[in-house]
This record gives sequence, structure tokens and C-alpha cells, in this order.
Amino acid sequence: MINIKKGAPDIEFSDRFERKLQEVPDEIKAAFADTLELFVEEPNHPILRNHALKGKFAGSRSINVTEDWRAVFKEEQSAERTVFTFHLLGTHEELYG
Repeated sequence: MINIKKGAPDIEFSDRFERKLQEVPDEIKAAFADTLELFVEEPNHPILRNHALKGKFAGSRSINVTEDWRAVFKEEQSAERTVFTFHLLGTHEELYG
């Protein structure tokens, strides 16, 4: 279970992301929960390697879940709030070929 603290940015998950998260091994689910908790607290923590993507993923960002697994998300800001929507989860090879 992923717990988001009150006052944290809004976190959303695409249907595709949620389906993939259900399919991955339990250790990846646990690693993503830990990663997300850190991301909410400190989105630019060095261990996350939060960075902008190029090419077919331009406009998206990626964070490390494990040494090989990545989570791809988009950030949208308005005057009222910031929303991070996670769209893809996979190994580096699965996502970037």
C-alpha cells in the first residue's frame, strides 16, 4: 500500500501504469512504494536520478525504482496544485530499447 501524506503533491496513475504495477514481482512493487515515498518527500533526491526524457518520451520524466527499473511520469502545474501522473513502469530495456 502506498501512503501519500497530506499536503504532498497530487499523485495519479494511468490505467496502463496500474496494470503494469499489478503484474510486476512483489519486490518491484515494494521498491516502487519506497521510491514513491522518497519522491513525494524529495523529488530531486540524487538516488532517484529524476531527469527529463528526450525523443518519443519528450515532455516526460523518469525516476529510478531499482538499478534497472524505471517509472515514467509527467508533471502538470496550475496555480492551485501540482500533479504528477505516472504513465509507464518497466526495465530500462523495456522502456528505452
